[in-house]
Amino acid sequence: MSSDFETYEQDFGTLTAELTNKIGRIPKLGGEEKTQLVLNVDKQLEEVRELLEQMDLEVREIPIQSRAMYSGRLKSYKQEVEKLEKDFKRSRIAYSDEVRHDLLGDVGSSSESQLIKLREERAHLLDNTERLERSSRRLEAGYQIAVETEQVGQEMLANLHGDREKIQRARERLRETDANLGKSSRILTGMLRRVIQNRILLFVLGAIILLTVILALYFNLRGR
Repeated sequence: MSSDFETYEQDFGTLTAELTNKIGRIPKLGGEEKTQLVLNVDKQLEEVRELLEQMDLEVREIPIQSRAMYSGRLKSYKQEVEKLEKDFKRSRIAYSDEVRHDLLGDVGSSSESQLIKLREERAHLLDNTERLERSSRRLEAGYQIAVETEQVGQEMLANLHGDREKIQRARERLRETDANLGKSSRILTGMLRRVIQNRILLFVLGAIILLTVILALYFNLRGR
């Protein structure tokens, strides 16, 4: 697991070294060349952020006893990226002496003030753009969470529907069982009643037979 983290560290070192070099070159350029380099740096910064996310996932999988060391290293890398982002932001609105001279030419201090104003407006626009990008990423993340929540809700509803059908089937089986038990109970009650009636009839017949025997013996003895 730590070997994967170290591989990411090597990639991180390579990318940040390239970014540092390119960010330092941005103020020295102008026109289309500067625009292309800015776009390239912005793309590489996004790659570095994704690399940090991968490193963060790796740190979470590292055993607790070793995690603190890697967490500290990851924190320093995040701080380094934050510094690169600040340097990148400054470099986009900065001009070298040569570029400034080309922009100003022999115009006086009024052009200098206009350039400063232009740089301030550009910095303000860049800040707004960054805020819009962050808001867009948050909206995308919120939308993804909403979609996942909806999927979980649909799965829960499907499970509840299945449980409801199972409960209804169980109730139907209980009703059938109760009806069968009631029928069985009535049958047993009828059988018990007939058994009692048969026993009473046997007792009556036995009593009649016994009485008949006694009377026969009585009249026989009396006749003698």
